[in-house]
Amino acid sequence: MHFALTDEQRMIVDTTRAFVAAELYPHEALVERTGHLPMEVIREVQAKAMAAGLYAANMPEDVGGAGLDTLSWLLYERELGRANYALHWTCVARPSNILLAGTAAQRERYLMPCIRGETWDCLAMTEPGAGSDLRGMQASARQDGGDWVLNGTKHFISHADIAGFTIAFMATGEEDTPRGRKKRITAFFVDKGTKGFTVRDGYRNVSHRGYSNAVLEFDDCRVPSENVLGEVHRGFEVANDWLGATRLQVAATCLGRADRALGHAIRYAAERRQFGQAIGKFQGVSFKLADMAMELKAAELLTWEAGWKFDQGSVTDADMAMAKLKATEVLAMVADEAIQIHGGMGLMDELPLERIWRDARVERIWEGTSEIQRHIISRELLRPHE
Repeated sequence: MHFALTDEQRMIVDTTRAFVAAELYPHEALVERTGHLPMEVIREVQAKAMAAGLYAANMPEDVGGAGLDTLSWLLYERELGRANYALHWTCVARPSNILLAGTAAQRERYLMPCIRGETWDCLAMTEPGAGSDLRGMQASARQDGGDWVLNGTKHFISHADIAGFTIAFMATGEEDTPRGRKKRITAFFVDKGTKGFTVRDGYRNVSHRGYSNAVLEFDDCRVPSENVLGEVHRGFEVANDWLGATRLQVAATCLGRADRALGHAIRYAAERRQFGQAIGKFQGVSFKLADMAMELKAAELLTWEAGWKFDQGSVTDADMAMAKLKATEVLAMVADEAIQIHGGMGLMDELPLERIWRDARVERIWEGTSEIQRHIISRELLRPHE
């Protein structure tokens, strides 16, 4: 593994960072104050992102994306992650790569409009009674002739309000396993406007203002068999094959926010004077900065290594779990210490620190809680001894 960035990677970092500063930061105050990202802002920034070649850059070149390798993509995600989440996710959208698992017809119907910026996708897995335990989901689908009939409720579904469709994971039967009977899961494309499919407002969230969540209700919602994504009863397989890197994406965006918070802390420690000298000269502050920088570097190395190994075909679930776990917990620590260094000013909304601090909390919950990541890591450590 080479630690130096290539010329192309440096260009990606510089271009994305400049775009974030020029086009996303100016809208942060509005979104944070109102909790809403206006569609006119979305379309304005979206057009600029497309012109800059940053929109849907996670996608392969043959479908109109940038064709980035995983490490380059994570560097790009880190820079976008510096900004308010609703702004960078909605205005510089990265369609879920699970859409690449679709048939040619499904790609044309669902993937390409997302890449062209005409709509957005959303994934529906989580339920009120089944979070980390996806096998415990109650939402189900039964076959009826050439159709499937979906029933149940999903919640915490990100940006479902603006998505043109959802990919809903439904229980479609059971199977015997060494650990007892387990539910079989199938993934379905469901278009907004389909009879029996309702999108309701979700919950007010302390993290990521402007980035909405929704409750999805399926009441005898009928979809044709051609709307199955992947194979019937193989929904977990299609999710595992295509969604593994989302934990690295979370890690990378956390690194961007942590680096932004550290930058504010360093500048303040160098400029703020107390008792006749810069507060950065005091050991109580200087040691905080050293620990923040060291922990951030460790999180970066874990994330970049996992990204590099992903492209080599040697990445493990534990590699990605370590990156996600470390980056999310480091973000929480760095954000908290940055506010401590700023004192009372750190909690004022003139600075992005209180927002970064609030936003950090959800990162240890979604895309697998910190406890789930530790379970994945320990399971891999113990497996050879079973």
